[in-house]
Amino acid sequence: MLEDKNPQRTSLEELGEFGLIDHLTKHFEIKHKSTVKGIGDDAAVLSSRSKQIVVTTDLLIEHVHFDLSYVPLKHLGYKSVMVNLSDVYAMNAQATQITISIAVSNRFPLEAIEELYSGIDTAARTYGIDVIGGDTTSSTTGLIISITAIGEVNEEDVVYRNGAQPNDLLVVTGDIGAAYMGLQVLEREKEVFKVNPGNQPDLEPYTYIIERQLKPEARKDIIELLQKLEVKPTSMIDISDGLSSEIIHLCKQSNVGVELYENKIPLDPQVISTCEEFNVDSTTIALNGGEDYELLMTISQEDFPKIKANPDLTVIGFITDKDRGMHLITRGEQAIPIIAKGWNAMKNEE
Repeated sequence: MLEDKNPQRTSLEELGEFGLIDHLTKHFEIKHKSTVKGIGDDAAVLSSRSKQIVVTTDLLIEHVHFDLSYVPLKHLGYKSVMVNLSDVYAMNAQATQITISIAVSNRFPLEAIEELYSGIDTAARTYGIDVIGGDTTSSTTGLIISITAIGEVNEEDVVYRNGAQPNDLLVVTGDIGAAYMGLQVLEREKEVFKVNPGNQPDLEPYTYIIERQLKPEARKDIIELLQKLEVKPTSMIDISDGLSSEIIHLCKQSNVGVELYENKIPLDPQVISTCEEFNVDSTTIALNGGEDYELLMTISQEDFPKIKANPDLTVIGFITDKDRGMHLITRGEQAIPIIAKGWNAMKNEE
């Protein structure tokens, strides 16, 4: 909402496609031995060695996945990398490389794209990944970002969604629902700003949940922790579309049921207080909010002693036989069927 009234503007047309690529990527450094050739040729060259390679890609589109009226471009660049790294870590793999493709309209000067790439560069440095290529083109519909992430994992360590077994424990990392409530605060302040552009919002009471929305962190630390604890999950998925949706994915892929306990779902106090302010139920937000980029996994009960003292890992339920279904056990000990009401990427919202 804060805008520099006299920003420097360098037209992208002045640089051309290859000049823009050279300008934006000149600071990227190679960190992994598996990166034989990065940016600068017709294709990147990677060495797979003896490990398995995992590949994932995500597309972020302006007005569908983000709103630049309150999302700083540097934060957007950082978040667009996190979205992809989270999927790599959900395979119990380590991320090693990314490619970046963007489509931009002529309303974006070079300085704006530099901000976007500054966030990408910060993410690459922080998470130790190589930027090895991509593409740029023009757009008539605003900004489009497509990032592909590549990772590697030993064959015996890879974790899929389909390995959960009855009696396994359902475990989640971190806390849930903050990103969605951060979005609600930002959307509310955007509407206030439309009515009164001179009004500066007081976002101090919402710092944690807004950071969770604008600058999420992928859980690389959890993959390293599990390795240290010698715990291999039986199944795993990242929480991008809402806890309920991801639980259903795991159960359907693994052909099992689940009991999820409402009183075990980890919620930050700022989420609870903001839910009260907005008069919404915090459990509903945790189940359906999305964009938390935490990891949801199942582990064998034999591994419980290894994780029980760790504050980053919370047991929220257990896996059952398929014929018992998928249920939320409320604080009043009622069993309610779990249904998916999270983010739907194909929903066309006017």
